[in-house]
Amino acid sequence: MFKFKINDTVQVTAGKDKGRTGKILKVLPTDQKVLVEGINQYKKHIKSKGNEAGTTVTLPRAISTASVAIICTSCGKPTRVGFDASQTPKVRVCHKCRQIIKSDKK
Repeated sequence: MFKFKINDTVQVTAGKDKGRTGKILKVLPTDQKVLVEGINQYKKHIKSKGNEAGTTVTLPRAISTASVAIICTSCGKPTRVGFDASQTPKVRVCHKCRQIIKSDKK
């Protein structure tokens, strides 16, 4: 079980976007990275092709899981994630308030 899931709200703890919050759009568990909405965005310049003019596109890039902290749904604070294996199925638990972290499903 991975600590981060899609639609979790996270806060950036390091880097140029430190302190900003956003929702997870995609989880990359093999790379230990997450794609967060509106965070770690870069501009890419695209060359002109034929009759089309060149443009600048803003693209989001994945950020390391070490640089984000999940925001607990019950206490509302950024926290680390623990697990409670005594329940079936195993659930994620907030380290600050010891409450179950619920996933926001669309």
